[in-house]
Amino acid sequence: MTENLLVEIGLEEMPAYVVEPSVLQLEEKTKQFLEENHLTFTQVNMFSTPRRLALQVQGLAEKQADTQEEIKGPAKKIAMDENGNWSKAAQGFVRGQGLSTEDIYFKTMKDTEYVYVTKQTIGKKAIDVLPGLKEVLTSLTFPVTMHWNKYDFEYIRPIRWLVALLGDQIVPFKILDVTTDRITYGHRFLGNAVALENADVYEQRLAEQYVIADHFKRQEMITDQIQSIAQENNWQIDKDEDLLAEVNHLVEYPTAFVGDFADKYLQLPDEVLITSMKEHQRYFEVKATNGELLPHFISVRNGNQTKIENVIQGNEKVLVARLEDAEFFYQEDQKLSIDECVEKLKSVAFHEKIGSMYEKMQRVQEIARIIGNYVDLSTEELADLQRAAQIYKFDLVTNMVDEFPELQGIMGEKYALLKGEKSDVAQAIREHYLPIASEGELPLSNIGAVLAIADKLDSVLTFFAAELKPKSSSDPYALRRQTYGIVRILANKQWSFPFKELQEKITRTINQNVDFYGIHLADQAVEVRHFLKGRLRQFLLAQNHRYDIVEAVIDAAQEDIHQLLEAAMTLNKHLNDEDFKSSIEALTRVMNLGQKDHSTNEVDPSLFENETEEKLYQAVQEIEDKFTSQTVEQNYQDLTKLRPLIEDYFDQTMVMAEDETLRNNRLAQLRKITQMAIAVASLNDLVTK
Repeated sequence: MTENLLVEIGLEEMPAYVVEPSVLQLEEKTKQFLEENHLTFTQVNMFSTPRRLALQVQGLAEKQADTQEEIKGPAKKIAMDENGNWSKAAQGFVRGQGLSTEDIYFKTMKDTEYVYVTKQTIGKKAIDVLPGLKEVLTSLTFPVTMHWNKYDFEYIRPIRWLVALLGDQIVPFKILDVTTDRITYGHRFLGNAVALENADVYEQRLAEQYVIADHFKRQEMITDQIQSIAQENNWQIDKDEDLLAEVNHLVEYPTAFVGDFADKYLQLPDEVLITSMKEHQRYFEVKATNGELLPHFISVRNGNQTKIENVIQGNEKVLVARLEDAEFFYQEDQKLSIDECVEKLKSVAFHEKIGSMYEKMQRVQEIARIIGNYVDLSTEELADLQRAAQIYKFDLVTNMVDEFPELQGIMGEKYALLKGEKSDVAQAIREHYLPIASEGELPLSNIGAVLAIADKLDSVLTFFAAELKPKSSSDPYALRRQTYGIVRILANKQWSFPFKELQEKITRTINQNVDFYGIHLADQAVEVRHFLKGRLRQFLLAQNHRYDIVEAVIDAAQEDIHQLLEAAMTLNKHLNDEDFKSSIEALTRVMNLGQKDHSTNEVDPSLFENETEEKLYQAVQEIEDKFTSQTVEQNYQDLTKLRPLIEDYFDQTMVMAEDETLRNNRLAQLRKITQMAIAVASLNDLVTK
């Protein structure tokens, strides 16, 4: 027989962002508890609102399965003395298993007899095991916690009630002063306490008390209500999944409604209006079918239609107050010049150990110039890049960004255009923040891409120089995300980017004028390059490249990020070639020997003893002459074409000859091939089995 189990933790209102990960954690830990305690079940249904985390386990076995386990003991020669009596070792062994020596039998393993017993365990009833769920509930972890009353115990919010029912039986346990019961609580204002007859009626009884416990059903209600309003008014509502999820975790009984604001506020930039509504009030913006923003918003109350007019008026009043502030800030900001704002950045700290935001901008101007020249921006693009780099952080000291930090860069673009800056310059100011998230939108313009790389690269170089590097468990300055962004931008733009060369040039330039740039870039070049390759590894794995290909690329003697990206794609492209295995094995054989030669010896053809040495030498000479000017694909093709020559070479040539002169000459020849191969990838890392 089976029963259904219900567990509910009743709490004070939790922050919306905590609800979903907490109920998922509860589900995972409950499943683990049941499995460890040998209680089978069919499925687990989750429920969550701002005031509760709950789950319903369906088809839970009424008792643990009986188990039978064969247990090995000491060797027979230890278990019995010469007279055939049981030793203390044997007696202690069976006593520890709750058995007697009469239960012993012997089995032979590797010519030695050992004592064995079969232990049978009768499963406990589920109702006797389930009080252990207390440890599951108290083991949940949260990003923030609090304690209350006289207790040291910490939780996301104070626990107000506990429900634990197996069928119609209460599962008894206690957390602090709260004991499990069958009483749950409905909506804080619309519902009442309700006694649950059994675990099966949970969702139904709560619905009667204005609580939609299933967050999927609650979200569907919100979506349907918003769509109904949009259809009725011929409006367009952008479906913001993050906002929808957040609103869903703020309510127990959702009712969507429409609010309005004055047309005059539409003179503000759309981003300001949307941020005021979405980020600060959790409202959905309303647009006409042509995408134009309208003076309305949709919000969701935690309740029903009763006195909804008062709710609408209250929400409108709150929004108008924010829009009044935004309008004032917008007008005041336009009185400032860009030069005034840039000057103010001298007193804005980037970091106390690194310097001001103004000094950062001076460094980024130089870094952007170096990179811009390297990626062959046009003369006009370089001029626009230089202007953008001179002013790109100016909006940080505006009133609007101070009030709405989410709009940094966005307001920079808006204000730059209002002040007569070129559209390309303004666009770069906005794009330099991109990507904001690991897989977020990338800069579209070349100027914006270079400025974004320069800004992020400056952060990495200066934080490393200040010994503020990411740790395994923390990255407070988001250097991993910023470096991953650099890799993604380079992959998107397909720009050559020899990082070692560029890094040395940047470091040399900055260190020539430490007083002006605000920092000395200490010798952390190798560490920074290793950090960058770590993010490149992350990117390649995210692109589903095979692990050995990724490692071969990362281990390459190559510092150009573009070349490394190309190498990964090239190897992945040729994985299924008929000659891939044999070609890589031939080159690996070369590399295993060639990497042992650390000399600078030149190959002397006069020392060749057979035709295969000459043929391989000539072929390598031809590849060397064009290797640096070819694509990775072309170099890979040329190297793999050496396979038959390499195979003939090894068939007829003893590389490790006794004659030191011959041996060194042959190793030098293999070293040349190795150097070209490892510039593509560490091909001997590839798995060819």
